[in-house]
Amino acid sequence: MGVFLVLCSVFLLAAAVPAWSEKHSLYYIYTALSKPVQSPGIYQFTAMGLLDDREIDYYNSKEQKKIPRQHWMKEKMQEDYWEKGTQSRKSKEQWFNVNVDILMKRMRHNESDVHVLQWRHGCEIEKEGSELKFSKGIDEYSYDGENFLSFDDKESQWIAPVDAALPTKRKWDNVPILNQYTKGYLEKECVDWLNKFREYGDEEVQKGSPPEVDVFAKRCTSDKTKVKLACFATGFYPKDVIMSIRKYRSPLREDEIESTGVRPNHDGTFQLKKTVIIQEDEKAEYDCFVFHRTLKEPIIIKWDGKCQDCTQESMMSMVIGVVIGVVLMLAVGGLVYFLWRRRHNAAHLNVLPKTAIEGSQPGSDSDSGKGSSDPSPDSSTTNSQEAVNLVTETSSGQSQPAEAQSLLQQSSE
Repeated sequence: MGVFLVLCSVFLLAAAVPAWSEKHSLYYIYTALSKPVQSPGIYQFTAMGLLDDREIDYYNSKEQKKIPRQHWMKEKMQEDYWEKGTQSRKSKEQWFNVNVDILMKRMRHNESDVHVLQWRHGCEIEKEGSELKFSKGIDEYSYDGENFLSFDDKESQWIAPVDAALPTKRKWDNVPILNQYTKGYLEKECVDWLNKFREYGDEEVQKGSPPEVDVFAKRCTSDKTKVKLACFATGFYPKDVIMSIRKYRSPLREDEIESTGVRPNHDGTFQLKKTVIIQEDEKAEYDCFVFHRTLKEPIIIKWDGKCQDCTQESMMSMVIGVVIGVVLMLAVGGLVYFLWRRRHNAAHLNVLPKTAIEGSQPGSDSDSGKGSSDPSPDSSTTNSQEAVNLVTETSSGQSQPAEAQSLLQQSSE
């Protein structure tokens, strides 16, 4: 019986963790602005290389030099690699400057506004058994954040989602050798560089970094009877991760869950948070299930049933209640005193001797005094304004090792 239970638990654990598919990627992202922007850290042209979403090299229009972002890139790559890469980036910068102007004219856009042309290309590989094989290649352009032109690797042709991209599609598709080169780069040359970089990065790239996981709950702002239960994982690399919030060890449906999506940390690792709204007094057993390829077994952390800000909020409510009670007591006491005082004054007036009007002599003076106290209300109005700072974040891109064909051969016009 004991053996049967052990086998069942192993089977359930295996079922809970989907078959892990090891994936890796190498991408290069180029970003060009139609004109300079007077903001620190934002350049008219930038380019960067990303290995498994981690920056490995960088170039911008100010320094105009391709530089390593990882120490192993600096150690492994020869000096001529960086020199040739710098010249390649300078050529692409010129190409982008020309083509941003072309696209602005084609789109009939005003030169007073800032427009953005971006190019992303690279490849992904997936592990099949002991081999890493080509999974997909991407070569795409966007203008002002919208898809403009992309390469269909399977059909070896360009796809134009907007009419303004049709002239470029027709021109590039009419040069078969260009499309053959693009396909060859994505499926072969890019994959070779990817594997070489992973080999150079060795332990840092291949070993990765495991996640740190936390489970907590906070008061739901829209409904005070509910709490938002959160599962938070951070510090993991690469970014592929499996996370679920479970109730009695059964994963909740995805339509019940709100997810931030995988986001980058400042140190090159990633984070992910998922939340679900539940009743505060719910006694069900909840836990957070996280699996990452750096882990030998999943991380499972149970929720302790506590709410981080609920106790504090309850204490605050008690304090506010006491203050309100004291204020009400003072107000009632003041009203009672006012009524008592008024009645006392009225009674006092009734017992005062009346002035002898009868028999008063002509010319005699009668003094009558009258006084009134009218409180003057003091009203003060406080207006508060909240300043909202809108910060536009512009991602800067960098470069690549064997960077496809010269973009100068791919003129849009």
